[in-house]
Amino acid sequence: MVRVNDAGFGLYIHWPFCQSKCPYCDFNSHVAGRIDQGRWLQAYLAEIDRAAQDTAGLRLRSVFFGGGTPSLMDPETVFAILDRVRANWPVANDWEVTLEANPGSADAARFRAFRAAGVNRLSMGVQALNDEDLKRLGRLHTLADAMAAFDIAKACYDRVSFDLIYARQYQTPEDWAQELTRALDMAVDHLSLYQLTIEDGTAFGDRYARGGLRGLPDEDRSVAMYEITQELCKTAGLPAYEVSNHARLGAQSQHNLIYWRGGDYAGVGPGAHGRVTLGGRRWATEALKHPWAWLDAVEKRGTGELPRDEIAPIERAQEYILMGLRLNEGLDPARLEVISGLSLPSAALADLCELGLITADHSRVRTTPQGRMVLNAVIRRLTEDLAP
Repeated sequence: MVRVNDAGFGLYIHWPFCQSKCPYCDFNSHVAGRIDQGRWLQAYLAEIDRAAQDTAGLRLRSVFFGGGTPSLMDPETVFAILDRVRANWPVANDWEVTLEANPGSADAARFRAFRAAGVNRLSMGVQALNDEDLKRLGRLHTLADAMAAFDIAKACYDRVSFDLIYARQYQTPEDWAQELTRALDMAVDHLSLYQLTIEDGTAFGDRYARGGLRGLPDEDRSVAMYEITQELCKTAGLPAYEVSNHARLGAQSQHNLIYWRGGDYAGVGPGAHGRVTLGGRRWATEALKHPWAWLDAVEKRGTGELPRDEIAPIERAQEYILMGLRLNEGLDPARLEVISGLSLPSAALADLCELGLITADHSRVRTTPQGRMVLNAVIRRLTEDLAP
């Protein structure tokens, strides 16, 4: 029997500060000279207590420290947060606690302390395996820094992931194949491999609009790099389980699976989003985005959260389709009906199957490799005619 909360429950904690702002980044990250971590800790603890009141009794499957650069947090801050989390929720015996880290020397020195604080999975933002491209991407670390930090991470953690960006300036498919082969030789159990996207409001976006971002690959080269990614990772035993994420069997990010399977998660910190089901109704939560506005609101009015929006059944169905089809396992039509009361349109399913873009039966709807290449079109076709 399919139940609403089958996809699990997680907690996302957003640390908004970085040492510098990367030119491609559109996340809620800010550079600050001095941070009063004691003051910030009290705000996080207060918001964790408040979030727990809404979700009392739910069994916590994962915690994810994202950012920003969470490895800039004092290990004592991380310890106190996790201690409060355990006091507020029952946690799974094998709960996953991930912290995002940059591979600079200052962060690497903290890796052991984060492990002692309760972090059991590290996700490192390496981004490129050569110094020239790291500089283009605005990264402060060098390849030597990354390799040294990665060695420390492997010694401290059984589970280590790292990110790379491909389809970079002047990169060829042959370049990417060589770089990815090296990455796969290094990999522990998980890789996140993202195609460079140019986002409005970023330094790269502004430069691109002025015609100054040269050397980006055309569509054919980008497709070739995507296909190389799938082939090499599968051969190396880290097949894709989501559009941009690859893992050994059993090493998938449990926290991100909660998102993609349409589960509940609480969001704490500036700009953090959440999805919580209360009394059978699904709510979208969002916190004030600017760090100091959030901190001030928590201290003065007891919450940094904006007014909640109820998610209508049609929107819930659209979200589940959007997220579920990113996964290789696909989505469960029975779960879609339980959480939204809506069904996938039979005509659209038949058309997409005939085109070879999806496979569908009573238990799973999945995109094919061809369908993942045009995923947005597949999602649009399935969401435009949802029916009760």
